[in-house]
Amino acid sequence: MSASGVLLSPLMTDLSYAGNAKIDGEERRGWILGHFMPVGDIRHSKDVEIRWAVHQPGERRAQWVTEEQRTAAIILINGRFRVELPGQNVVLAQQGDYVVFHGVSHSWEAETHCIVLGIRWPSVPGYQSAGESDK
Repeated sequence: MSASGVLLSPLMTDLSYAGNAKIDGEERRGWILGHFMPVGDIRHSKDVEIRWAVHQPGERRAQWVTEEQRTAAIILINGRFRVELPGQNVVLAQQGDYVVFHGVSHSWEAETHCIVLGIRWPSVPGYQSAGESDK
């Protein structure tokens, strides 16, 4: 860390990790914590997954997630983001707006440039769109 407190590069020990969600998530579509991280990495978890996602206007999920068994929370950092649930659209429009759902098929669309924080649990393989890896 620099004298100003700015993290210059990821800092990892056996008990901690400090990094940047945007940079660390680049190889995994924004996912920074979950089963897909290497075993032994403090960010490896079968309990929870966390994603920092930056979306462009009109960007949407390639296909609906079906047969979902997990719980998810999506929190708006900035912008405008729509979560599509069966028979219901939830628009996150003010910083801090969020939606939580369990075992529900879903999709989403970024209505503006936006940043969202996604949390889902438990962390299990699967549920990626066609052409996406589980990373």
